[in-house]
Amino acid sequence: MSAAALTCPRCQSTSFVKNGRTHNGRQNFRCKACGKQFVLNPTKKVIGQDTRELIDKLLLEKLLLAGIVRVTGVSEGWLQTYVNTKYDTIPKQVDVWPKKRGT
Repeated sequence: MSAAALTCPRCQSTSFVKNGRTHNGRQNFRCKACGKQFVLNPTKKVIGQDTRELIDKLLLEKLLLAGIVRVTGVSEGWLQTYVNTKYDTIPKQVDVWPKKRGT
């Protein structure tokens, strides 16, 4: 598959040049029309809303994160980041009442 036969994912231009390599050694390209950097045939997949809802339900069941990774097919790193952001959005307000003293 040649680079000239493919298009930019943002503007669909066929005019792009090589632009170094990514951290894992894949060829990086830059579109001449819009400036977007991209790799051909990216391996990173987008986690859909339905998968996120399933993960939310599995988290409520108190399953191990490793089990959720096996069931949903997401990476451990992505899941840990997702759980951390969910935890940060939960309000941390605790209501404390004074202890009753002997009457």
